[in-house]
Amino acid sequence: MPSWNVNDQKIPQGRLALVSYLSVIFVVLLMIGFWKLQVVQSGHFADLADRNRTRSIPIIAPRGPMLDREGRVLVDSYPSFSILLLRDDPKSLGKSLPQIEEGLGISHEDLQQELDIAKNEPKFQPVVIKPAASQADIAFVESHRADLPLLELMMVQRRRYQHDQMLANAIGYVGEVSAQQLEDSDGHYRPGDIVGKAGLEREYNDQLEGTDGMRRVVVNSVGKVVRTLEDIDSLPGKPIQLTIDYDLQAVAEADMADKEGAVVAMDARTGEILAMVSKPTFNPNDFAVRIPQDEWAKLNTDKHTPLLNRAIQAQLAPGSVFKIVMAAAMVDSKEIPESYSVFCPGHANFYGREFHCWRPQGHGEVELHRAIVDSCDVFFYNVGKMLGIDKIAYYGSGLGLGRRTGVDLPSEEPGLMPSEEWVERVYHHKWYAGETISVAIGQGAVTVTPIQLARMAAAVASGGTLVQPHFLKGYANAKVEHFPLSDEAVEKVTQGLFGVVNEGGGTAYHLRLQNIDLCGKSGTAQLMSYDAANRLGTKKMDGWFVGFAPRRNPEIVVAAIVQDTMEHGGEAAGPVVRDVVKLYYDKKAAHQQQQAGTQAPAPPNASHPLVATVGGQHP
Repeated sequence: MPSWNVNDQKIPQGRLALVSYLSVIFVVLLMIGFWKLQVVQSGHFADLADRNRTRSIPIIAPRGPMLDREGRVLVDSYPSFSILLLRDDPKSLGKSLPQIEEGLGISHEDLQQELDIAKNEPKFQPVVIKPAASQADIAFVESHRADLPLLELMMVQRRRYQHDQMLANAIGYVGEVSAQQLEDSDGHYRPGDIVGKAGLEREYNDQLEGTDGMRRVVVNSVGKVVRTLEDIDSLPGKPIQLTIDYDLQAVAEADMADKEGAVVAMDARTGEILAMVSKPTFNPNDFAVRIPQDEWAKLNTDKHTPLLNRAIQAQLAPGSVFKIVMAAAMVDSKEIPESYSVFCPGHANFYGREFHCWRPQGHGEVELHRAIVDSCDVFFYNVGKMLGIDKIAYYGSGLGLGRRTGVDLPSEEPGLMPSEEWVERVYHHKWYAGETISVAIGQGAVTVTPIQLARMAAAVASGGTLVQPHFLKGYANAKVEHFPLSDEAVEKVTQGLFGVVNEGGGTAYHLRLQNIDLCGKSGTAQLMSYDAANRLGTKKMDGWFVGFAPRRNPEIVVAAIVQDTMEHGGEAAGPVVRDVVKLYYDKKAAHQQQQAGTQAPAPPNASHPLVATVGGQHP
């Protein structure tokens, strides 16, 4: 029988010690792990767990509406749905993108672009991947809650421009916040937020945009909402009331419907903009939802520049309307006798060059009043030569030309009032005296915007008071400048402008209105030189008309331009000014009759042509 040694069954002491140490280390590691999970990283994992069951959905604040001066709605908002993409789970996101692209009809490039824009944003912030969801899109999201819990619907308020293209260039449009705006906003904006991009939408964006709210909900494993934790209500944007008169705007729009140009109607006493038209234009409703790239490119490359607000950005030669400045400078400076007269044979020679009058047969002997009424170029050529460019520039600049008016719209252009200092600074040579002859009739280097001409005419008729044009009713910071003009200069010029419309032979006699002291000045700016036009056989021009009423201290002033026309300014643009002024007084009379307690007839509107209700036709 074998004998066993007890020592043979014992585990070596070294191996036992090793096992013991390893066991202790393992237990310590487990304890450390549990400690990190339960103590150090408890907040992190609690946050992850919370995100798996809770969602924060933005409640978008509607932008404030825009109203006209009588409280009529021009711009408001309507409810719509956007589709959000949640990015909490990158692995699930990557797997779901192909199905999302196919189901919502979104290209891979567009979807990836949205994700790239938001890549620096916190992952728990959703991304708007479809700003305006169709009924089919909504149905797709609702029917795929189980397999696509990354998609969520969000109610938003879309901008609605009640009258489509009306007032479009002044009102502007909205669009998604840009990458630069996101960077500059210090967290105020999120990707996909809507902001004002142009016009009044941009100028008053801070007042119009509200404060977004937030809705926190509990969802189950398939993303279905089972409970609402809290709602933070959004605060709508503030409404703004504009100085625009819808009726005057409608008439101006109708008169310019098939034309290219601009109209500005302004209260000459306060600077309130009553109407502003720029044609051709665009429909801002196209921007209410993300505008397609091809449509945006088409608008930007259109040779007719529909995005240009011609009323404040078109810098054009004023033509004979500039003679208002010349006449005021002649009388006020006293450098030329008031009795000064010129014989006009239809042309004149200055500095070895022949300059033509608009009437080939000439005007005969003319003095200041007749020169304004008949718009004699030869008379003002001579006045310009005697005054010199710096004196002309002094009065032109003093009356607001060549500098911004300060209207509460972005991107206003200044135009140009040339001077000797300007040509030396820009072109590094002396002013050529022959250029003064062209400037004297509103050609050559001088350029203006329609809003500048309206302000200038109002200033001359009111004794040199220049008011700041504005759209916001009750605008608190409107500036008033005063350029001193003698009473004699104001009387002589306004009497001449009254004669333009109301004296036989005046260039706008066909625009006269019964019982309304309409004054005005027509202007026709050549698009090329006289000789070049004859050589090419073209007569295309820019036709201006600036009118105001009454004769002194006017209530309303209107400037209109019709571009690329075959007609002179009084024929092309004059009827637009006349119709707006007539409707202004029709409304004023109706209001006075209502205050007196009598029944007043409704004022005409854009659907009733005013041409048939006013003075006779051009002879």
